[in-house]
Amino acid sequence: MAIKISAHHMSFPVSDLDRSRAFYENVLGLNPIPRPDLGGLRGIWYAAGDCEVHLIETPAGADVGETPPSLNPLARHAAFAIEDYEDALSQLRDQNFEVVESRKAGQMWICDPDGHIIELIVPGQIKIE
Repeated sequence: MAIKISAHHMSFPVSDLDRSRAFYENVLGLNPIPRPDLGGLRGIWYAAGDCEVHLIETPAGADVGETPPSLNPLARHAAFAIEDYEDALSQLRDQNFEVVESRKAGQMWICDPDGHIIELIVPGQIKIE
């Protein structure tokens, strides 16, 4: 028998919490939620639908792995649902983000300030036959 699961949170190591906070709040529109004191480890949590996004400022010398060397939709990434593809694309281009698109599938990808790949997708636009 398999374990029953649902998504709870995704976590991103960040090098500059203030810079990342500006991206996740001002670009993606996420709202902060309460976060417990984790022994002086700086971070912030966000509500993202039924899932949470946790940003954790990486202590100096901590090895948290490498981000992909370029914006590549095949690399590890997190996906967020959007309602209006054209509006999201216009806002990102107005802010000079590099965007990789798959218009037919309603998907686009950008990078956060630390190089984590973020997918923005219109749910249901991909047709499975």
